[in-house]
Amino acid sequence: MRHEHSASLDPRWAAVVARDPRADGSFYYSVETTGVYCRPSCGSRRPNPGNVRFYETTADAARAGFRPCRRCRPDQPSLEQTHAARVAEACRVIATAEKMPTLAALAKRAGLSPYHFHRVFKAITGVTPKAYAAAHRAKRVRDELAGSRTVTEAIYDAGFNSASRFYETSDQFLGMTPTDYRAGGVDAEIRFAVGQCSLGSVLVAQSVKGVCAILLGDDPDALVRDLQDRFPRATLVGGDVAFEQTVARVIGFVEDPTRGLNLPLDVRGTVFQQRVWAALREIPVGSTASYAEIASRIGAHSGARAIASACSANPLAVAIPCHRVVRTDGSLSGYRWGVERKKALLVREGWR
Repeated sequence: MRHEHSASLDPRWAAVVARDPRADGSFYYSVETTGVYCRPSCGSRRPNPGNVRFYETTADAARAGFRPCRRCRPDQPSLEQTHAARVAEACRVIATAEKMPTLAALAKRAGLSPYHFHRVFKAITGVTPKAYAAAHRAKRVRDELAGSRTVTEAIYDAGFNSASRFYETSDQFLGMTPTDYRAGGVDAEIRFAVGQCSLGSVLVAQSVKGVCAILLGDDPDALVRDLQDRFPRATLVGGDVAFEQTVARVIGFVEDPTRGLNLPLDVRGTVFQQRVWAALREIPVGSTASYAEIASRIGAHSGARAIASACSANPLAVAIPCHRVVRTDGSLSGYRWGVERKKALLVREGWR
């Protein structure tokens, strides 16, 4: 009875009961009566908790005298890990290729059919291979614009075969014309206003494309300085009466995140940040995910630390819900706008 009591009360037991694939790799369990150890998602018959013991690694289970289950093969990479590795390799191929590889070529390299590869790639990264390539090329353009002598030179150095093709989508890539971007956002007009809510001050900023910043804090002046640092040469304009309505909608959303925010967003970031932020927006209201889980979903071998860095760079509080990312044990960790605000937002969404 001692084993049954300890296993059934262990929080890991719930993952075994649910056969939760998200727990794979975080621990393993052995079954005394069968002599095998399994991954949490194993589809074998549920064992009696009195016969179950938990291990951090497969080596620990093997040293305890257990052999790997032939059904879930815990000593081999999981299907999710295999897919993540293949997608990560495809991302590297896209990033280093002079010309965007075809879907068929990427799928063949990954050992999957084009249809299956497309679905797996989108499930892990949150975007299609084509969209990922476009985002990476946009980053190359931004990098080249900072160092090239002319805009045309930057366009060709970034891999575009014609300037006209780039200009067709430049606003989507940069949020402004290439010349304005190269000048640090000069002449780009951004309206902003600071309001108050139960969490303190809220700065809302909007470009011609949509809301580009939602910043939380205690000091309104500090929020304005943060906005200025983000758009150092843009023209910042105080919001008019019409814009105040937008601010009110954002504040209402912050007060009650369950209502959603039906406003266009102008989301700007690196390729990796875009992937992380897309994954965050897939976390349902009232739910949470660990940094490690997000890393696994997007195939980020750099791990939880890189996910935390992308969360801290998020310019759109609540709209990109980085407050829903927690530690592996479910506890709350650092939040750009304060852990207490993070907790308050989660409680408003029904989190306990």
